[in-house]
Amino acid sequence: MDSQSGARSFFPVSLPMVLTVGRIFISPVFLIFYLKYQHLGISLHMLPFVLLFLLGLSELSDFFDGYLARKFNGVTRLGKVLDPMADSITRLTILLTFTQGLIRLPLLLVFAFIYRDVMISTLRTICALNGVTLAARTSGKIKAFLQASSIFLILILMIPYSWGVLSLAGLQKLSFFITLVAACYTIYSGIEYAHTNRAYIRQVWKR
Repeated sequence: MDSQSGARSFFPVSLPMVLTVGRIFISPVFLIFYLKYQHLGISLHMLPFVLLFLLGLSELSDFFDGYLARKFNGVTRLGKVLDPMADSITRLTILLTFTQGLIRLPLLLVFAFIYRDVMISTLRTICALNGVTLAARTSGKIKAFLQASSIFLILILMIPYSWGVLSLAGLQKLSFFITLVAACYTIYSGIEYAHTNRAYIRQVWKR
């Protein structure tokens, strides 16, 4: 038995899929802990660390599901669809969660992320149904990085707030500007994606 076959016995092809689906279920857990931390017996001092742990777990599963799928030849069409979907569900759920509770992000700001993801996902689906595959763009990867980074930064800002070093108004203002930067680039990445693939889109539109 070669080393790759042996590795498959420890890492079955289905494991990346389990990690991907598991990541989807982390987001409602995040929501519950963020909104109901007092009912769960979690202090305000501990809340940022609990949320950072959940977010870190989600990002690690995102890394390992792709790594394992590539390493052990477990890349599937379903996985290619579920992986970006899980990313969108997780990050959009967390950003929507931040419109409530302590952070209070404007809902209109979060809609920028939702509209972009829905537009691009719909566009890619329509093109795929017509036999045209739209390749991922570097701007999309940067967008995902900025979204994840903005969430991490907001959670880190909750630490000085929980200890009384940062005011609630300061936390909310900084969170707004951090998210605004990510939202502006998110909108740009959507426009750049559509513009770069305009020839393929026009081809599908004519059909």
